[in-house]
Amino acid sequence: MTKKELSYKEAYERLEKIQALIESNNLDVDDLSDKLKEASALLKICKEKLFKVNEETKKILEEIK
Repeated sequence: MTKKELSYKEAYERLEKIQALIESNNLDVDDLSDKLKEASALLKICKEKLFKVNEETKKILEEIK
C-alpha cells in the first residue's frame, strides 16, 4: 500500500477486490498471507474512520440539543 492516506471508499473497494481474489480460488498460496495482512490493515483504516465519524456525529448532535 502507498503512504497516501486512503479514503474509506478506497479502502473498502480494495477490501472487496481482495475478497473477490480469495473467493475466486485463483490466489496463489504464497500471496494469501500478504493479501490477508493488507486486508487487516484496510479493515483497521475503515474501523478508525467509522469510529471518528461516529464520535463527530455524537458531538454535533450534542451541540444542537
